[in-house]
Amino acid sequence: MAKPRPCGCKGYRTCLVCETQFGAENIKLNLELDKSKGYVFCPLCNKAWQGWDMDLYKQHPYHQGNAIDYPGIYILLDFITANEERDLMKNIDEMPWDISQSGRRKQNFGPKTNFKKRKIMPGQFSGYPTFTKFLQDRFRQVTVLENYEVIEQCSLEYDPSKGASIDPHIDDCWIWGERIVTVNCLSDTVLTMTRFKGDNKKYNLSCATEYSPILDCKGQIISDSNMLNAFEISKPTTEDDVIIRIPMPRRSLLVIYGEPRYHWEHCVLREDISSRRVCIAYREFTPPYLSKGKEESIGEEIRNRAKLFFNHMDKNITVT
Repeated sequence: MAKPRPCGCKGYRTCLVCETQFGAENIKLNLELDKSKGYVFCPLCNKAWQGWDMDLYKQHPYHQGNAIDYPGIYILLDFITANEERDLMKNIDEMPWDISQSGRRKQNFGPKTNFKKRKIMPGQFSGYPTFTKFLQDRFRQVTVLENYEVIEQCSLEYDPSKGASIDPHIDDCWIWGERIVTVNCLSDTVLTMTRFKGDNKKYNLSCATEYSPILDCKGQIISDSNMLNAFEISKPTTEDDVIIRIPMPRRSLLVIYGEPRYHWEHCVLREDISSRRVCIAYREFTPPYLSKGKEESIGEEIRNRAKLFFNHMDKNITVT
């Protein structure tokens, strides 16, 4: 069961296909969450309100119940229009999909990475499809994305008929920088956040102690490079035993940084995928791979390739 199965899953990661057809039902991850501990983040007042259903944010400004602060989340509703979404999805579906784990499919554009050995190579990376350029151009209008340089773009499809989901995790901190960006298409969903209290060797979290943060808790760019490192400055100030639910409305933009980036695992629950969903995820480099960093040389080569865009109908193009 540790080996990849025909559906793309391996290890304890499963989908409805391998659970019903390849005997993986008994190894699937049973994530038991206490919904009474749930708080739903509201993108309109930037507070999390007690409850579980993502539609709770639509009660704004007439929220009821208890609220808590949850810094490090930026949501821009209607980041793209319905027509832009339609054209975007038409073009995405004209490109080949690769199978991925937990019932997902993917299209990845970026360098080849080995997170365990901390090695990165340009590989066949040759930039991004031209039809997605308007998204990166629009990032320049978002304050929390000042100087954001995309070095990986990945389209991920979630299909409810396959039981698609993604298990709790923190995006790697050796190579991917502070701001985690997602454009959500086709349907609403929720990102579920749970506190991570494990060893900071996992997810290469210890790397975040070696570089400075980009944003403060209010989403302002930090100019003082002598501050505490990104991991320490973003530590939670409370020990509240809560689960935070981050709405990801259709056509919205989500940016995660600071505390939820380094101290909370995020996941997409199977129950929160009600119809086909495609997200376009973006990553930036950590400081060692930027100008004057110790890995500047390889970083510069990849950053130069990341400035390129190609016609997705060109049959010579390979999806990495």
